[in-house]
Amino acid sequence: MSTARNSDPSPPIHPAVTGSPPAKAAPEDASSALPPANLSVASRIADVLTDLGGIAADRLRAGCATPAGPDELSESHRNGNLCELIDGYLVERAMGYRESLIAAVFIELLNQLVRKNQLGVVSGADGFFRLAPNLVRGPDVAFTSWERLPDRKVPIEAFPAVVPDLVVEVVSEGNTRTEMTNKRRDYFARGVKLIWIVDPVQRSVAIWRSMTDYAVLDETQTLDGEDVLPGLSIPLAEVFRVLDGPDEGNEGSV
Repeated sequence: MSTARNSDPSPPIHPAVTGSPPAKAAPEDASSALPPANLSVASRIADVLTDLGGIAADRLRAGCATPAGPDELSESHRNGNLCELIDGYLVERAMGYRESLIAAVFIELLNQLVRKNQLGVVSGADGFFRLAPNLVRGPDVAFTSWERLPDRKVPIEAFPAVVPDLVVEVVSEGNTRTEMTNKRRDYFARGVKLIWIVDPVQRSVAIWRSMTDYAVLDETQTLDGEDVLPGLSIPLAEVFRVLDGPDEGNEGSV
């Protein structure tokens, strides 16, 4: 939600200027040069960061005055900045080495069932989905059934207008709880059936079936694919074992 602006020290957002500059007019009150204020419109960068889930300022990659779109997102990726497009803003993904290891395990374990039974495809962190004209999400892992892919074929677009069945998000240090809530809301609103939120610190997985239906499992329990991937069984101890060194837990062995 937007916050009160009077005490906000961040710089204001000015609309982009196009065309030739207007003729110089007589001096007038500086406040008249700005558009009328409205509580529902972000007027400062801090408002935008709050609306995006309280993310850090260095993750906002696009200028606030110029709305971004898929073309700007493609350019950002070509420049090595892996971002998502959220409500017209380029937001750098919060990533980490530890999180990538966990995501790789999920890809491996999901593919053991998906590829064997030709159920669809499993994508990684470079797989982005265009969920709306100004919304492109890139989950850490996603399963998409053949039925959801156009003509049951792999799309050639960088950001296909496809909604996955299952999304796996591994929480990174830069993520906020509100940001993860926004992700779930975006996914469920477009038709994602199941979301797994993995917490490497707590070594737990939250299973979300809707915005209100969830369960949390710890590393001693087993994750299943429910009606999205029937027959899938993932012992979470196997997932989180990737975070341990080869000697951890083996102190008593000879």
